[in-house]
Amino acid sequence: MIVRSFKDIENTDRHVKAASGTWESKRIVLAKEKVGFSLHETVLYAGTETSMWYANHIEAVLCVEGEAELTNDETGEKHWITPGTMYLLDGHEKHTMRPKTDFRCVCVFNPPVTGREDHDENGVYPLLTEPDD
Repeated sequence: MIVRSFKDIENTDRHVKAASGTWESKRIVLAKEKVGFSLHETVLYAGTETSMWYANHIEAVLCVEGEAELTNDETGEKHWITPGTMYLLDGHEKHTMRPKTDFRCVCVFNPPVTGREDHDENGVYPLLTEPDD
């Protein structure tokens, strides 16, 4: 059994701040736990814009605080995401988030991330793996 709090991982290697300066993520469950998914709390900062494309992952996102506009960059469709709203990128959709306020969400990734990922020039997380023990 693993019991861990977000407070436990603040300012550790599990607390990742994007090179873009638009978000930070506390990665509470990672690939090294070998449970088939990773779990994160992510904050996207108010007034920023982050374009993403999870070409190698499926991501589910549950908003727990704040408001943001989600744009499906492939269709132009826009959604207003508020607390209690979930979106699932089950088709590897290219998308852009524009938070009106600081936007805090809980994210699940499959396959799980290692904790070292950041978006590349295309908004993609590389598919990193952990060595087998």
